[in-house]
Amino acid sequence: MDIVYLLTPFLAWLVTGLLKFTINSLKAKKLAFSLIGYGGFPSNHSAIVSSMAALIAFKEGMGHPAFGVAVTLAFIVILDAHSLRRQIGKHAVAINRMTMQSSDCTPLRERMGHTAIEIAAGVLVGVGIGGCLAF
Repeated sequence: MDIVYLLTPFLAWLVTGLLKFTINSLKAKKLAFSLIGYGGFPSNHSAIVSSMAALIAFKEGMGHPAFGVAVTLAFIVILDAHSLRRQIGKHAVAINRMTMQSSDCTPLRERMGHTAIEIAAGVLVGVGIGGCLAF
């Protein structure tokens, strides 16, 4: 197996994570270690699956069965990031509001999902990295 297939999603994750950390740190005007995780700009999940789909498209062609599998996986991950995990975040906000009176409750993480712009940015990063590593 060509090592580029293992390297591409890792590199997409790393680049997107560094971008997200830098953007959040600039916004917060301090190192934003507390904001590392789910949600935010750009989407790590979208970048990872898009990088693999792009790599397969560039190396094997869009007619290759692996490209169909990669695109299917990308759609599932992106839909999950946009809809399901955003709903989980909204639920966390409501639950945190209801439990604010109780001091023994640890607040739930509220930043879970992604907006369409965060996802699009992740896809662009992923396709860029997949395209660069394909050649």
